[in-house]
Amino acid sequence: MEQQIIPLMRDCQVTEIPSGSLRILSAGTPVIITQNFGGSYTITTGYGLLMRVDGKDADALGFESQQPASSNEFSEQSVWDQLKTVYDPEIPVNIVDLGLVYSCLIAEQDGGRKIDIAMSLTAPGCGMGEVLKSDVEQKLAGLPTVKTVHVEIVFDPPWDPSRMSEATRLQLGLD
Repeated sequence: MEQQIIPLMRDCQVTEIPSGSLRILSAGTPVIITQNFGGSYTITTGYGLLMRVDGKDADALGFESQQPASSNEFSEQSVWDQLKTVYDPEIPVNIVDLGLVYSCLIAEQDGGRKIDIAMSLTAPGCGMGEVLKSDVEQKLAGLPTVKTVHVEIVFDPPWDPSRMSEATRLQLGLD
């Protein structure tokens, strides 16, 4: 994606990275889109601040608002496919390939399914944990027959780059 300065088309709620704090940017604020993965946008402002714009607010950037995709049938693969649409806002890699998903348990519940996810963050003090957790919950809850999604952020064992897929380590120049 070619980086260019664009003005926000309307006032827009954004999430500061890495603090996770919410704020409103005013219409006309010049921003640069640095990342567009998994239905959200990472932008920088003229002050060098990194922010995240949800896909539902894509129109503020001049794009069509994005709604989470959902599949017609439930499968374990559809769960992993949805998890791969959740991206770290600072690194252009999804949480599965980063090795942040420690476990995914699927169980029957009241004629539907319950999904329990244990995941970590690249750094314990990252303020984006609740944002990523919410992304996972929202995307998995949109799958057919899913009744409950529970996501727990864990730090044992601590995450380290060895948990990343080999392709991700190569992509990030770590191998």
